[in-house]
Amino acid sequence: MTERLDRMSAINLSKKLETFNQHWSPRTVALFNECDVMVAKIQGEYHWHKHDDTDDFFLVLTGTLDIELRDRTITLHPGELYVVPKG
Repeated sequence: MTERLDRMSAINLSKKLETFNQHWSPRTVALFNECDVMVAKIQGEYHWHKHDDTDDFFLVLTGTLDIELRDRTITLHPGELYVVPKG
């Protein structure tokens, strides 16, 4: 993201998402405890992977998202969130 992050203003996620069209291309919208808070547009499938050092936070604004874990699938609808633990 080329624009400077404004730490003194509220963040409108819908407006941030309007600034790009690419799928699977996350954009940083804030920093929290030295971690990036990112938004992304997703469509279709993404390969299964893991993060050894960080959790993954998912919040669905529109549509649905299936998160396939080793032992089950978590389906998120608008307004729902899920945190995938690191590793």
